[in-house]
Amino acid sequence: MGKDHNKLLNNLEAYRKSAGLTQQELSEHAEVSRKSINAIENGVYIPSTVLALKIAQTLKCTVEELFKLP
Repeated sequence: MGKDHNKLLNNLEAYRKSAGLTQQELSEHAEVSRKSINAIENGVYIPSTVLALKIAQTLKCTVEELFKLP
């Protein structure tokens, strides 16, 4: 995604909270650290395709619902 990653719209925190999960709980389901989930939510880290799919599956939504380009 290069330099345009700051333009990525990120709805992860809203979907996670709506699912009633903590960052720690989501991280356990996605098999990553809680810090990784925090970094994704804060737009510091862009998840791999595999990780994005795991997160979406856990939250019962699509990757496109979590991450969008404007």
